[in-house]
Amino acid sequence: MITAENKAKAIALTQTHKTDVGGPQAQASILTSRVKEITEHLKTNKHDHMARRGLIQMVGKRKKLLKYLETKDFDGYRKTVAALELRK
Repeated sequence: MITAENKAKAIALTQTHKTDVGGPQAQASILTSRVKEITEHLKTNKHDHMARRGLIQMVGKRKKLLKYLETKDFDGYRKTVAALELRK
């Protein structure tokens, strides 16, 4: 589970303005930190299939957010992908 501290760091990484906590960039950043956390969990708990399913759902949701961002604001999309160090 992501802590409030880690969530705030993730939001600060990609927010567009001071009070932006729900934009697609911030949401993708939060999902990326959760994906990294669950990936580490699955390295030690290989048979945790519910966590694996949740991970696949989060990756799909992040993909949809980034696709939306790519169509609406391509410069914001490129900045977000670079900040999150994603392969695109």
